[in-house]
Amino acid sequence: MPEELDEVRFAFPSTPSQRIIAAAIVLAFCYWAASVIVTLLVAVLLAYFLDPVVVWMEDWHIPRALGAFLVVLVSLVSLGMAAYTLVIRVDTFGADWPKYRAPLHAAAAAVESKLERIEKGASEIAPEERGGTHPVLEVSEPHPVRTLLLERIGSFYSALLGATFVPFLLFFMLAAKREVWHATMQLFPSSDRTQVKHTLDDVSVVLRSFVVGTALVGVILVISSWLFFWAYDLEYPFLTGLVSGLFNLVPYLGVVMAWMPPMLIGLRQFHTVTPFVVIAVVITSFHLLAANVLMPAIVGRRVHLNALAVTVSLLFWGWLWGAIGLLLAIPITATIKVVCDHVERWQPVGRWLGG
Repeated sequence: MPEELDEVRFAFPSTPSQRIIAAAIVLAFCYWAASVIVTLLVAVLLAYFLDPVVVWMEDWHIPRALGAFLVVLVSLVSLGMAAYTLVIRVDTFGADWPKYRAPLHAAAAAVESKLERIEKGASEIAPEERGGTHPVLEVSEPHPVRTLLLERIGSFYSALLGATFVPFLLFFMLAAKREVWHATMQLFPSSDRTQVKHTLDDVSVVLRSFVVGTALVGVILVISSWLFFWAYDLEYPFLTGLVSGLFNLVPYLGVVMAWMPPMLIGLRQFHTVTPFVVIAVVITSFHLLAANVLMPAIVGRRVHLNALAVTVSLLFWGWLWGAIGLLLAIPITATIKVVCDHVERWQPVGRWLGG
């Protein structure tokens, strides 16, 4: 029987052109089926994060299906309460938005006046066109907010549709974990199942370590930002700390994104450059501390990826899937590395990703 499997396995050797075509097909599938794949990946990550709770409930003689249902229900209720609290704070900020709109308009007007002076100077240097003046046809532009909403309504619908499927997928993954695991093992020849089992175990450890570690680092960043903004007497310290701390989790680009909420709030309170410099320095310090100390200590022991591999993965998955790609880039790349480490002919790729 193994000889027959070997014959089937090597009956159709692949050529470089076939591999390129296969890679292009996979890439196209990932692009066009992005909503489906992203929904599955988010559900898988949440399942790895919540599975220890279901196992703990099983130890207390609670059936796995009931435990999975209770875990998903409590998670949804907790998420709903957090969203409700956040909506209240955002609504309070929205009521005070006119106070912050005036400094923004003043800053925008100052920038616009400088651009107009530059444009006027350039027009004086440029030679006048021949043929006299021509009437200028003014075209009214649509409202930018309305245009943005119309452009993004498809993305919002896809995200909402995917979010409705995540709880069901999460429940089925948690409740039928053993059956899914057994069915997955049956897909491989009996001679390879031991290696496949070790690979899946390592993938489980990596993904669980990443999700738990990232959640812990996120909580630390949010609390630290909240306390700093509260001590600095910034308005809406919790809301600003929450948004800034979560932005700070994004590698590389996150530190710039984390500056924006406190600086936007500070436009009305601060009238010198010094407070903004202090905010930028402190938030950058939080980012560097999280990226170079907390993440390596909590996640880095399991997720062994070098800086180049992380950067390339962020560029690729961010280009392919946008913002959600930036969040999923590291776990996807870490999973690929684990698979490469357990397949002999792919081990050089695994060593490159972790070297």
